[in-house]
Amino acid sequence: MNLFMYPLRAVAQAIITPPLSVILIIVSMTLYIKNNKTITMQKIILGGSVNSSIELTLSQIVLGIIGGTLGSILLTGLGVVFKDISDIIFLFLTSILLMFIRPRMICFSYSGAILGMLSIIIKAVSFYITQLSDLKIFDIDILYLMTFIGVFHIIEGVLVMIDGHRGAIPVFTNKHGKILGGYAFKRYWPLSVAVITSGIINNFSLKHLSISMEMPYWWPIIKAQEFNIITKTMLSIFPMYAILGYSTVTFTRTKREKAASSGIHIVAYGISLIIVAQLARVGLLGEIAVLIFAPFAHEFMLNIQRKNEEKRCAKFVSDEEGLVVLEIAVDSPIRDFGIDIGSKILLVNNTNINSEAEIYPILRKNLNRGILTIKDSNGFVKEFEYKHENNKRLGIALVPRNVNEKDMSSDDSESFKNILKMLKDKEECKFKRR
Repeated sequence: MNLFMYPLRAVAQAIITPPLSVILIIVSMTLYIKNNKTITMQKIILGGSVNSSIELTLSQIVLGIIGGTLGSILLTGLGVVFKDISDIIFLFLTSILLMFIRPRMICFSYSGAILGMLSIIIKAVSFYITQLSDLKIFDIDILYLMTFIGVFHIIEGVLVMIDGHRGAIPVFTNKHGKILGGYAFKRYWPLSVAVITSGIINNFSLKHLSISMEMPYWWPIIKAQEFNIITKTMLSIFPMYAILGYSTVTFTRTKREKAASSGIHIVAYGISLIIVAQLARVGLLGEIAVLIFAPFAHEFMLNIQRKNEEKRCAKFVSDEEGLVVLEIAVDSPIRDFGIDIGSKILLVNNTNINSEAEIYPILRKNLNRGILTIKDSNGFVKEFEYKHENNKRLGIALVPRNVNEKDMSSDDSESFKNILKMLKDKEECKFKRR
């Protein structure tokens, strides 16, 4: 069989074979519920939604499966082999434990470094306690572990560039006395991953999922010093699921620009980690260097993005001229007039406005009709007549000139749950006043 058919078969098994297919269904339902909350927030902020729950969920599932397949093909081609499937399970479990300490530490860079250090410590201690060497616990190859993490950072970066902008929520913050508009991002992708193991899977409930492999003569491309293929028939490929996540906030870029920038940084980190991982061939010092590099380089990558965000000028700031359009609902009637994100509403019936809430009383005074003066994102000023439906909103998010301090969302990404509650309370009060 062609080498790259093995991961394709394994991924197909992950989709259609229990219990992994059940896991995919549960994850899909969980993502749908999360996306439904995102759509609810969009409707509260805009009076309409930018995406649909089904659209957001399907893009996550489909792109996750494609990304997992490509990652598995890369790992198979490179020759990344784990001595036991439990090595990867330990990696996932450690990531989950770290998540409870600090959510962003769910990244494999941190859990991989911890597991790698444990592996080195146990190997060192096993010289004095022979019982440990017999247990083979945390007997992980650092080269393959870090290559695995690097490959999936590359996949994560590509997913962020393609799909990271979807489901973004408009947010506001106060900086130097000005109200800044921006976006909060939170996306997850379930990846179907095919992992090659050099041991035989004895667990009966898992054994039927593994596929025995025969490898070509040129394989593997990356070969660790300690790894010696006794017989090609001992290799098997095992399917499983992993979750990749992306969460950030921007006030200086558009949604697509931020997703593209983040994705490029993540891909660059993944490539650099794969290259640096080759130091593990040198010996113990090389392995330690790689394990130190992984988390610190990841922190460095995040710090670069934070500093770039701080240095750049705010993208969406309203001024005396008018209010900037931050987001537009897909069903907003405003779209029919060619208004896009970045446009400014200058006047409504020749009246200056400070926020969206001030538009509706002006329209009601003129039987829900009005003349809107707009400057589009290209700088052209135009006017159009707008007929507003009573008890409906414009379907746009405008950056106000001033906002109550308590209504601000901080740069450190306030909990979506708290933002949702705040917006619901505001919306109820607004309709009561009407």
